[in-house]
Amino acid sequence: MKIKKLFVLLLPALAVFGLIVFNACKDANKPANSDNAGLTLEPGFSAVAVAEKLGSARHLVITPENDIYVHLANPVHGKGILVLHIDGDKTTLKTSFADYGGTGIAIKNGYLYASNNTEVFRYKLNAQEEVIDPDHPERIVKGLLSRRMHEPKAICLDNDGNIYVNIGAYSNICSDYDPNKTGCPILDSAAGIWQFKVDKPDQTYGDGVHYGWGLRNVVGLAWNQQDNQLFVMQHGRDALHDLFPNLYTVHQSAELPAECMFAIKKGDNAGWPYVYYDWMQQKNMLGPEYGGDGKKGADPKYINPVAAYPGHYAPDGLMFYTGSQFPEKYKNGAFIAFHGSWNRAPEPQAGYCVVFQPFKNGMPDGKWEVFAGNFPGSLAQTSPNAAEHRPCGLAQGPDGSLYVSDDQRGTIYKITYNK
Repeated sequence: MKIKKLFVLLLPALAVFGLIVFNACKDANKPANSDNAGLTLEPGFSAVAVAEKLGSARHLVITPENDIYVHLANPVHGKGILVLHIDGDKTTLKTSFADYGGTGIAIKNGYLYASNNTEVFRYKLNAQEEVIDPDHPERIVKGLLSRRMHEPKAICLDNDGNIYVNIGAYSNICSDYDPNKTGCPILDSAAGIWQFKVDKPDQTYGDGVHYGWGLRNVVGLAWNQQDNQLFVMQHGRDALHDLFPNLYTVHQSAELPAECMFAIKKGDNAGWPYVYYDWMQQKNMLGPEYGGDGKKGADPKYINPVAAYPGHYAPDGLMFYTGSQFPEKYKNGAFIAFHGSWNRAPEPQAGYCVVFQPFKNGMPDGKWEVFAGNFPGSLAQTSPNAAEHRPCGLAQGPDGSLYVSDDQRGTIYKITYNK
């Protein structure tokens, strides 16, 4: 049975569980509007580019004083964190600091936190949430692995003095490190989430808590205040057809596995590299490297995702909306920034959008929808090298506006609702 026909048959069941998967980020039915900085948006919303050509702008955070801290993947003029002040629909550069690039950045209880690929730092803030001594941060974590791939260390904080750090797997499926299939040896120090204290200097692996296991790569993660729980977005594995052409067609390999949202509690195991999630069969599958055949389900000890999205869309940002500017349906729901795919051939490359996932009582509830699209500029440009813009980070402004960073050309978008 062809995938498209199977999808139609499964659509009602998928809707019940909120695991709707379809190629909607193309967003072809909504014309781009030059007044919206080229983006396509849901009705009633407008967008403006408040900053451009910043560099590779990854995650960002905004203060009540309308300052944006933007973390660049690579320093520009020797500085990896920019501080922009928002004045309406424009920004001005206030200052810059940090001699390292990276992804993670967060503010909590009088401190700014930022990570490079092996360390996490914190900076004391004044009453206006400005960094007091940018040249002398306190290093709170050191010695994290950074090898070959999935190096960025994304971060988020809870309400109990802990910081959570993603350490991505430096492998697609661990077959190169586990040739005898006796158990992936890199899981002790990668492919998971580690918990550290926010106020203890120079912590290493031995000081932290291995909080979540079996997560190939997480760049989008956020603490859900409604549920008081960690939520993460996993980048799924690649190359099902390339590695196992007798088990998976090229079309299956383009659509599988799903990109997954997990609600993580201490000790949870999402199953990488042994497991992947099949959105069409709505279940965790045993990976082919470990005896799977595209039909065998996985051991139930591995947790299921709470929501699933198209394969290879690359979720790089996750944010829970707590503002009051947007309509009520957005309250406490999740926005996800999909960075865009590179390996969905022969299907068109896709992603490159911001989607909204409704929540109810702290969990996904119902169908997700494209909130902002057309970041690449056109359908013909939906590939990493051709895309004009690629969404990465998400932040909520003090007035409830949504800010989106673009690490392709360094644009910061401000999206507002026109009441």
